[in-house]
Amino acid sequence: MSGDTSSTTPTPECVQESAAATVSAESPSRDADPQAPGVPADAAGDEPSSAAPLEEVRAKLAALESEHEALRSQYMRIAADFDNFRKRQSRDQEDLRLQITCNTLGEILPVVDNFDRARQQLNPQGEEALALHRSYQGLYKQLVDVFKQLGVSPMRVEGEPFDPTLHEAVMREPSQEHPEDVVIEELQRGYQLHGKVLRHALVKVSMGPGPQGAESASGAASEQELAG
Repeated sequence: MSGDTSSTTPTPECVQESAAATVSAESPSRDADPQAPGVPADAAGDEPSSAAPLEEVRAKLAALESEHEALRSQYMRIAADFDNFRKRQSRDQEDLRLQITCNTLGEILPVVDNFDRARQQLNPQGEEALALHRSYQGLYKQLVDVFKQLGVSPMRVEGEPFDPTLHEAVMREPSQEHPEDVVIEELQRGYQLHGKVLRHALVKVSMGPGPQGAESASGAASEQELAG
């Protein structure tokens, strides 16, 4: 019995060696695995690898913002140029329309002048002449109404100060009734189209009192002074 017991019971040294071998097999050493327990395998390299993509994204975002601002500025310039072009085209079309209207009406104005002269010279006698005169007056009134609808208005110049932008002086003569540079007679009627001169009025302009008139006025003033 004593011999069997000594052969099957291990010695304390053998137990320690067996335990050490078991621990060594189950738990790898720190030299074999540099990663600490519980830390992900790529945790140590995350920070340097994620910093580079973040900087790249920021650079791309800055480039896109710069490109967007450049495109926006270009769009604003194109929009402003187009708006100016549209306004210029509209203004040019209006000027062309007004010019065509002025040219057309300018060709018709001599006809109106002839109508007016004939109307002033007519002195109808008898029923037939009066009927003809009434027809003529109706035709003239219709022509004048058409001019009014188009915005044409005659100038009233007699007694007005001479204005070279509205009047064309063809005669100047002394006048005891009107001071100098005042229109005393209309020789040909002028017309305006929406405030713009369609045709200048041909007028006679006063030169003021002549030498005799000036002497008479001076003598009258002297007599008043003596009487006073």
